[in-house]
Amino acid sequence: MTARKRKQKQQKVKCLVWDLDDTLWDGVVLEGDEPLPFATAVKALHTLDGRGILHAVASRGEHHIAAGHLAAQGLDDLFTVLEVSWGAKSAAVERIAAELNIGIDTVAFVDNDAVERAEVAAALPGVRCYAADAVGELDTYEEFTPEFVTDESAQRRRLYRTERRRKEAETGHSGPPAEFLASLDLVLTVRRATETDLARAHELTVRTHQLNTTGRTFGLEELRRLCADPGHEVIVASLEDRFGSYGTIGLAVTALRDGATVLELLLMSCRVMSRGAGAVLIDHIVAESLAAGRRPVAEFVPTDVNRQMLVTLRFSGFSVVEDTGGRVTLAIDPERPPPARKHPVRVVTA
Repeated sequence: MTARKRKQKQQKVKCLVWDLDDTLWDGVVLEGDEPLPFATAVKALHTLDGRGILHAVASRGEHHIAAGHLAAQGLDDLFTVLEVSWGAKSAAVERIAAELNIGIDTVAFVDNDAVERAEVAAALPGVRCYAADAVGELDTYEEFTPEFVTDESAQRRRLYRTERRRKEAETGHSGPPAEFLASLDLVLTVRRATETDLARAHELTVRTHQLNTTGRTFGLEELRRLCADPGHEVIVASLEDRFGSYGTIGLAVTALRDGATVLELLLMSCRVMSRGAGAVLIDHIVAESLAAGRRPVAEFVPTDVNRQMLVTLRFSGFSVVEDTGGRVTLAIDPERPPPARKHPVRVVTA
């Protein structure tokens, strides 16, 4: 097994994409049927939703007819994205991943038709494909079983639905993007992590890959130890706006050593990529470090997907002081600190 395949196998599923006819329900809606959903499928929908796994649809047919039947069966609220058309299902799956802003290797697909599964698998090798008769067993598979289910993960579908309302408002906004961001009244709350934050902090290290400086993961015991260590700080950040809360979306782990504040890990949920929250948190940490007379230092470990975090560090005033190829060390000169930047996000410390 290649390293790439091993990595894909280890990824937890963030979204299960469903075919509808003869997969979710027993029959074909376009043929005039009013099919009832399979009991095993309904159970899987609710069980995986409770674990924070999103559901979406990639099915053939007419969108309004499929959506209407989902609503008639009381299932429409369980699905975050509906892709119902006559095009290739692989293209629909790819659009779903893009809309949810998740990696394609965190998406799974279920369909009763072996040809459809083969088409998706060939076009999108990172997507795990399952036959419809496996639906009743999915909740027992490792990839569908997160290590922890937090209060926040159980509300993930609601958070994504709120995000859809934000996007609809943004689409309808006629002014420049900066004006829309300012209208959101964004507030980033930054606080030291407590015991109640640890499960979510661990979940973020496992689930977040694109906006992640080093890719390090931390278990509960390690996070608990770091919180109690006077030489470290574990910081969590939550974001909200006029539409509601985004939840806890950021984590930073810093080490205090040799007159420096060393950023060992900083990550941000991909859901807030367009809000600039990562830059805001970095600026906050830099300002706190300089105020305490410490040199801000950041570690960066390149991966296939996290280059945006290196760009963010550079725009925040960090310069490369060492590059070994596998690890980059960056720092800010306290004698020449970066100028303060204006952000559309207000920071509150708690």
